[in-house]
Amino acid sequence: QVRLVESGGGLVQAGGSLRLSCAASGRIFSNYVMGWFRQAPGKEREFIALINRNDFSTYYNDSMKARFTISRDNAKNAVYLQMNSLKPEDTAVYYCATGISGSAYARSYDYWGQGTQVTVSS
Repeated sequence: QVRLVESGGGLVQAGGSLRLSCAASGRIFSNYVMGWFRQAPGKEREFIALINRNDFSTYYNDSMKARFTISRDNAKNAVYLQMNSLKPEDTAVYYCATGISGSAYARSYDYWGQGTQVTVSS
């Protein structure tokens, strides 16, 4: 079993930045993919980015690539999401997820965190 815990969310003004963290514990496989998603009220869960564990290669939702950066620290079993130039439409619950075959589709992930709220005020 894998447990994921997100942190770093909060209230920020438009144009500001936040750095989200996700700590993983439990049975971590060396080739697991880590991903970030978000879900706003009344909307479907939306892919943000993923990062592979072995080669640190990344893949982004094109609409967020310019402002968001995913990174990971395998020694700490952690993944991060740096978010810059935040907009009110970025308001959502942000989730990290992991799985052996992650992709831009939520169904490809096996484990999810509980989420952290990000609210961007105008």
